Amino acid sequence: MHLNSVSFDSRQYPTTDEYPFKLELVRKTPEISFTTPVTFFAGENGSGKTTVLQGICRKCGIHIWQDEPGKRFRNNPYEDDLYRYMKVEWENGSVPGSYYGSQIFQDFTRFLDDWAAATPEILDYYGGESLMTKSHGQSLMAYFRARYKLKGLYFLDEPEAALSPNNQLAFLDLLAESTADGRAQFIIATQSPIIMSLPGAVIYNFDSVPLRPVEYEDTEHYRVYYDFLNNLNK
Repeated sequence: MHLNSVSFDSRQYPTTDEYPFKLELVRKTPEISFTTPVTFFAGENGSGKTTVLQGICRKCGIHIWQDEPGKRFRNNPYEDDLYRYMKVEWENGSVPGSYYGSQIFQDFTRFLDDWAAATPEILDYYGGESLMTKSHGQSLMAYFRARYKLKGLYFLDEPEAALSPNNQLAFLDLLAESTADGRAQFIIATQSPIIMSLPGAVIYNFDSVPLRPVEYEDTEHYRVYYDFLNNLNK
């Protein structure tokens, strides 16, 4: 374990009319505790999973690579400011880490190929092949296997988007392997019942206010898939 908890200083929020500060969840949740090496954020689209995930990531000093935003119909000056009103508690001091998002990863694979044109040996770290030559899911698993060998705190936003069911199972094995010796801690926003089935993980339900843990079988994701599969042959 590297990160023990994050708290929200809601009394200092600059507004309650703009996102993300208008979210009831970030106004009424005093703290999120991390008691296991893998924590899942589960909830409907728009519930705030990604916003809170990125806020914690920024507060932990871990860079989130992003392109410069384009023009918008209406600019929200507070969009990325949640981290300014968070406090984090470390177990034994801060650690490095990374943030995964699907769009960020697609850009990373292109940059890696440019780098490999000058230094081909860099590809040895990712299995000896360009990630551009693999399918999206294959390249993603190659990246995960290389990156999570290192000690760190890792944030992932819906990694299942590019993973087949078999690769999601392989990802579960990778999580178990990477956390077995205490080197890695993961905070993952997901809507995949396969991924959030990891034994021993804590699942936070972002559809509840204040935010609180939920049992796997009580998640909406599990119930929907369970009912769907049970009703297939009826």
